[in-house]
Amino acid sequence: MDVILLERVEKLGQMGDVVKVKTGFARNFLLPQKKALRATDANKKVFEAQRVQLEAENLKHKEEASKVAAKMEGTSVVLIRQAGEAGHLYGSVNARDIATSLTDAGFTVDRGQIGLASPIKELGLYDVRCALHPEVSVKVIINVARTDEEAKIQAKTGKAVVGEDEPEVKAAPELEAVFEESVLEEIKEETAAEEGEGAETTDEGEKA
Repeated sequence: MDVILLERVEKLGQMGDVVKVKTGFARNFLLPQKKALRATDANKKVFEAQRVQLEAENLKHKEEASKVAAKMEGTSVVLIRQAGEAGHLYGSVNARDIATSLTDAGFTVDRGQIGLASPIKELGLYDVRCALHPEVSVKVIINVARTDEEAKIQAKTGKAVVGEDEPEVKAAPELEAVFEESVLEEIKEETAAEEGEGAETTDEGEKA
């Protein structure tokens, strides 16, 4: 389907561009979100008649988004989740969770603005892109931890607070040496005893 973009759409084009997209993408996203119009002759005329107004509105929204981005850049939000010792979450953190946390922090954001390729499933710090406008985006830090205390440690160290594998238990070198010596002594004693028994048997045979 051919559509006229009413704003910049990432990986598609700029405002006013006529692009070909999949029908489902147009019907389910571009058209209902008012990001595009069907590229009919009538709609092309409508767009040209409103182009100046659309560009002015876009510029205003961009300026507003830039101001918010300046305040939002580097913002860190903490999400407390249950997780195992290895750091794997019992569940996951999705775009909706992040949008809710940012809104609680004072920024008006919806899940559609959160650039999360896949849900977060482990403890740690994550840089997530938030699109405030088609031409303005900002990175925020998502700190996923089990407790507020662990979140502070992660923010300070930059690493997830997870349990370590149990170290392999080895005998101390001196204990190993003692063990080896005792085994050798036992072997020597057994050997000596066997040789002694053999000698007695020989003597008895000679006497007979």
